[in-house]
Amino acid sequence: MIISEIQKHQTVVILGYGKEGKATEEFIKRVHPTAKIIIADQSCDPEYLQAQFKGDLVIKTPGIPANLLQVPFTTATNIYFSNCRAKKIAITGSKGKSTTSALITHVLNSTGHSCKLLGNIGTPMISAVFELDAIHVIELSSYQLAEFTGTPDIAVITNLFPEHMNYHGSLDSYYEAKKQLIARMSENQFFVFNPDVPKLVEWSTQTRATAVPYLPTLPCAIEETHLIGEHNHHNMRGAYTVAKLFEISDTQIAEALKTFIPLPHRLQNLGVHAGITWIDDAISTTPESTIAGLEAVKETIGKVDTIFLGGLDRGYDFSNLAPALKAAGITTIIFFPDSGEKIEHILKDQGFTVQHALHTTSMQEAVAFAHEHTHVGGTALLSCASPSYSVWKNFEEKGDAFQSEVQRLT
Repeated sequence: MIISEIQKHQTVVILGYGKEGKATEEFIKRVHPTAKIIIADQSCDPEYLQAQFKGDLVIKTPGIPANLLQVPFTTATNIYFSNCRAKKIAITGSKGKSTTSALITHVLNSTGHSCKLLGNIGTPMISAVFELDAIHVIELSSYQLAEFTGTPDIAVITNLFPEHMNYHGSLDSYYEAKKQLIARMSENQFFVFNPDVPKLVEWSTQTRATAVPYLPTLPCAIEETHLIGEHNHHNMRGAYTVAKLFEISDTQIAEALKTFIPLPHRLQNLGVHAGITWIDDAISTTPESTIAGLEAVKETIGKVDTIFLGGLDRGYDFSNLAPALKAAGITTIIFFPDSGEKIEHILKDQGFTVQHALHTTSMQEAVAFAHEHTHVGGTALLSCASPSYSVWKNFEEKGDAFQSEVQRLT
């Protein structure tokens, strides 16, 4: 919806008043100062959805599924894409989108370009509609893409595997939301994708955008960077491929990759405390990402002795996680609800009984148990294979709690 259309409406209802909802309110005040604005949020009123019937324009925030609305609506994402004329690089994927977005921003900023990081990882997009002096690098979730009608100049999709089934209802619907990023692109735009993902290779033949697979190698060794793991090798390949579209030299890109500092809670090495190496991978909220984290730590730091698992049960298939834990030789597991009990049952069904196990909702108790049962010189990994919401507000809160308790050991 373009601004002139917004200005035709007298009463604007904003459903959801988190970070994006607040930014949307400021945008409406700027472009339509005479409009009446109604704010509706679940935290203030359990019947907040009734507000949808009180205005002639409804703007829905991403966390509210569309099937809960009975009236036409738009989103801050679509308003941004309809009105912002800056060059846009949009990134999505089941995992790796935050790191890839940050890598692209860092590489471009380090090589003479001006970039602004927006979306899930940065400033709400709608706050930057009129900021045209920089390239906009935008991380987009499947929630934001479910009703997406925009077109970026460059789209990047990192990977695909099952996630957010509770929101989208099915795997097909989840994948279809992701695919919306490239659905309306044209020949003069670029779709950068990981060719190791068969579904993305298939999609590359179904979009009008110019398909650009990740370049197979990097201009530097991963050991020369601060990132670890095969999944981060893929993330850097994505950023490298995008940088080459800007005709940046390999030498410049390599130097930028070497200076990139990893984002918090993503295989973040907290160092040695009480004789144990502690790794914060709170971002890993699916079995696939936890398996990747285990492999990355094994390759770069050494064997993982203790792992923290479990969280909100979204019905994930943990059958591949069990053999990975068994093969890794894990001796201690701390289980968080709700999926922790389910994971433990799967482990036992596959013949793996861990030596030391604890079920808890307390991070203090969890870290103390890990400290007690992890030998000096060993490694403890927070990588829960499930969303954090059963105990914590989000993965950041969980990771912060973990780091705080680890720091207390010294």
